[in-house]
This record gives sequence, structure tokens and C-alpha cells, in this order.
Amino acid sequence: MSVSHPAAPHDGADVLAAPDAPIEDRVFSTPVMCLIAVLIGLVAAAGAAIFHHLINVVHNLFFYGVLSTHYNANEFEAPSAWGAGIILSPVIGGLIVVWIVRTFAPEAKGHGVPEVMFAIYHKKGNIRGAVALAKTLASAISIGSGASVGREGPIIQIGASFGSTIARFLNVSRWQKITLLSAGAGAGIAATFNTPLGGVLFAVEMLLPEVSNRTFLPVVVATATATYVSHMVFGLDPAFLMPLADVTISEAVDPVQLLAYGVLGALAGVMSWAFIKTLAKCEDLFPALGINDYLQNVIGMLMVGLLAYGFFVVTGHYHTSGVGYATIQDILNGSPYTLALLACLLFGKVFATSVSLGAGASGGVFSPSLFIGATLGGLVGVAGSLIFPEHGFQPAEFAMVGMAAVVGGATGAAMTAIVMLFEMTRDYNVIVPLVLAVALAVGVRRALIQENIYTIKLRNRGKVVPTNRHTNMYLVQQARELMATNVKILPIDMAVEEALHVVANEGIDHVIAADGARIAGYVRFGTVPYAPDRYAGQTLKDLLRTDYVVSPKFSILNTIISRMNQRGRSFAIITDTAARVPRPDDVVGVIDRTEIADAVIANHYD
Repeated sequence: MSVSHPAAPHDGADVLAAPDAPIEDRVFSTPVMCLIAVLIGLVAAAGAAIFHHLINVVHNLFFYGVLSTHYNANEFEAPSAWGAGIILSPVIGGLIVVWIVRTFAPEAKGHGVPEVMFAIYHKKGNIRGAVALAKTLASAISIGSGASVGREGPIIQIGASFGSTIARFLNVSRWQKITLLSAGAGAGIAATFNTPLGGVLFAVEMLLPEVSNRTFLPVVVATATATYVSHMVFGLDPAFLMPLADVTISEAVDPVQLLAYGVLGALAGVMSWAFIKTLAKCEDLFPALGINDYLQNVIGMLMVGLLAYGFFVVTGHYHTSGVGYATIQDILNGSPYTLALLACLLFGKVFATSVSLGAGASGGVFSPSLFIGATLGGLVGVAGSLIFPEHGFQPAEFAMVGMAAVVGGATGAAMTAIVMLFEMTRDYNVIVPLVLAVALAVGVRRALIQENIYTIKLRNRGKVVPTNRHTNMYLVQQARELMATNVKILPIDMAVEEALHVVANEGIDHVIAADGARIAGYVRFGTVPYAPDRYAGQTLKDLLRTDYVVSPKFSILNTIISRMNQRGRSFAIITDTAARVPRPDDVVGVIDRTEIADAVIANHYD
């Protein structure tokens, strides 16, 4: 046991002993964090613009053999110059992607968001700066060459990587590092889809472990900045044009249609479950083949290329290739699609995306979820128009609702899905069916499987994250509500043997040592074996520990734990006064690891 040192003066309302303890990380004020968030938003918008143009360049090279940045993913284009040879495009692109990932950043493989969540919960918010560069190049090649993946996962990981990099450069505390990481991710998705509210909600629902002014405001600032810059680069148009959004609605939704929207929501939940399970199966199946990454890619991407070319032969378009925005926009435009074609597109996209990511592609699952939802919604809309021709079914509106429902069901981010789809189409006419369908989709999917499309990958890796990332209510409890009160104040010069008898006779768990009118420290007798011969002649001063903070009883647990963590302390002495230098008589309780653990358990299992 170490000999005690004199306790230092206390430094404020939540007072700390031993102020010579090192402060490991900086903590910036909220205004400073918001200024940093502006920089992150600017870089995220620039990253989104570079990523967008890079995809265009790769697409034109692989499909037409020309060097150009002109490409509108929302419109169908002319057939590839290579004819049937286009089948090999995703194979060749995939081989390049595998080399980039293996050589520079293994984290760049897959759909990005799980890696960001992994960094938050298991790597203290640390994402290497090299990941942003590798992910940008690898995902642009995957998408541009025809792999069935989306843009949002890469840009989320790119923005998060920059946020983490600048946070590490500034040496900020862990919670601020995670805040800046989340701000970069939200800014990236906002700039990509022109959805500032959706970007904020995505960060809140999927990434931030804590939602408060100090974390929320930097995310808002970053996404607003990124959206403003993207407006200057890409214009003000929404991600998808919804012609029916301009039609004035003068009455409530038809009851039969509303029932059909409910059915669509339930089906979207089932489809979300099927997509999650299929993707997880493919991500396990390809590595289990026992062949190297390059051969896995050849097998998987050959199937993806054949499927896309098969759709071209039958329909004249490579529907399942790339992000699939042209197909989504065509359905939203009201173009006639048969039930058979919609069903083939629905299951074809699930297959193509799962195989692409399983075989090693780099890209997101948000855009494929939009595609799956649009085809599922179109399917229900077409079926409804055939069964109930007099009830005014519009397959385009059902497609839009289906997009939100599958995104919400697959990701578990219900509010993100609702708000983003509204921002992406600006169609307020179907807001009530939208909310209904998303709620049902999330509920049905959760009944079938608790994990969402992001967390299941981490669970299979043995690196789980909380299913419900909500504010921990126990952190706002006051110290007086959970402190241990069986505390005894004993003089610092009391013999250890005598103190042990006092503790045993009175059932005391915690001893605070007093040096006159000063708190000198504490003794944990639960960790000291009773050996009279050894402790003969020793006093409490010889066993004293000073790694404690002193806080008034009205302090919340979050404040106490934060101070303990910042100063490397493991014990809190609670007083009934906020005096700068409290006296031993002011002590009313203590908070130790046991009290903190009890509060956590009660929060989750009461």
C-alpha cells in the first residue's frame, strides 16, 4: 500500500483531488466544435463532389471507353460499346478493388457504415486517414464498373474518416472525436443526396451514442455547410423528381389505398429481413469457399455481370448494374412496369447486391434498399390498380413509400428513412402512408430479426454494438439517488486494527480519512485482507488513497463519471455542499464502481 500524500485544494463545484493528474485529451467548447464542424462540412462536400465525378469517369471508361465526367445516373443510357463483353466489366473493376483494399485499407471493403460503427464502439472513434482515399477510389471503381452497390456507405465512411482524422490531430477527448466523426458522416450523406435533415437524423439514429446540445449542434453545422456547398456544385434539385408531387390533393387518402400501404409496410419488413439475411449469408459464403480474394471476386462479379446483361437483353437496360437510380426514377415517372418485371427486378437486386458485397465490392446498401423498395412498392401499386381499379392506385406513389419502408426496415433508422425520402422527392402527398409503412416495416423486421443490415455484420464478427443506441437515463440521475451512504469518517492517525474493528462492528463499506478539518483520502477495506500482525502499528495514513473526486449531491452521474475519466480517478466522495473546500462533516456518501454498475443494471433491466 502506498503512503498517502497531502490532498490538494479542490477546484470547483465538482471538486477534484490531486490536480496534478494529467489531462490526456483536450475538450473544446461547443462554439469551437461548431467552427471545426464547418471545416468538416466543407471537406465532406468536396469529397462528395470528387466522388461523384470519379464515379462518372470510371463508368464512362468501363462502359464506353471514353474519358468523360458527363453521366446522369437518373437516366437510362445507350448500350455499352462492348456488347456482351460488358459482362466482364464488374469482374475487371472488382479485381482492381480487391487489390486496393488488400494493399492500402482492409476497412474499405464492404458497405462502410459497419466499419464506422465499429470505430465508434470498439476503436475509440479512430479511423485512419488512408481509409478515405482508399474508400473513394475503391467504391468509385465498384460502382462505375457495374457492381450492384450504392454511394452513401462510401461517402459516410469518407466523411467519418476525415472527422476522425482532424479530431486525432487536435487530440480531443473521445466523445468529441466521435461527435466530429458523426458530423463528417452526416455531412457526407447530406451532400450526396441533398438531404440536410436526413444527414442529421442518420448521425443521431445510427452513430451518436449520446444526443445532447454538445453533440447535436456540430452535426447540424457540418450537414448544413455540406448541403450549402453541394447546392452550389450540384444545384437545388432533389435526388429524384416526383411528377405526382405537383398534383394538389384535396381529400384524405382513400381507405383501401391506406390499407394497401399498410400491407406494403409489412411486406417491406419481410423484404428487409430477407435482404439482411441474404447479404449476411453471402458475406460469410464467399470467404468460406477457401479460395483467395481475387477468385472470389471473379466468381461473384461474373454472376453480377451476367444478371445485368440478362436484363439488358430482355428489357434494353442494365437495371441491376451500379446504383440503379435510372430504374427508380423511371418507376417514379409512372412508366408502365409489369408485375413479372417488377418481381424480377426486386429479387434480382437483392441477389446482385448481396453477391457484389460478398465477393469483395466496396459500396453502400442504402441505394440498393431504395431500388428494392421502389420495385416492391411498384409491385403493390400495380397489383392494387388491377384489383381495385376504381380506387385510384398510383404505382409511383407506392414506389416512393416502398423506398422509405425498405430503408427504414433494413437500417432500423425510421426517422431517417421518413425524412430523407421526403427530402429526396419533396412529395408531401403521401406523408401519412409513408409514416405508416415505415413503422410497420421496422416493427415486422425487428420481430423477425433484431439486428439491422449494419449491425449484423459486426455481430457475425463478434464485435457487437448496442441494438438500441439511446441516451442512458441513469447518467442524468443525481448523486444522492444512487450513492452509498454507509460511510464512516475516521481520523487519519487511527490504527488500522482499530479501524477494522469499527468497520466490522458497524457494517461500514466505505471509510473516509480526515486530517482535522480536511478530507485526506479514503480506504477500501474490502480489498485489504485482515492480518493483524502485518498491520500492527500502521495507521489509516499508510493505506490512504487519493484517486478521488469530490462532488455535491446534486451533481448528475454523467458529470461525475466524466470528471473521473478525465482525471484518471476511480472513486467519488459526495458532499451536501458545493463549497470549494468541503470538510469531512459535509460527506454524505460515496460513489464507487459498485454504485455505477448498479445504476447501469437498473437502467437496462428494471
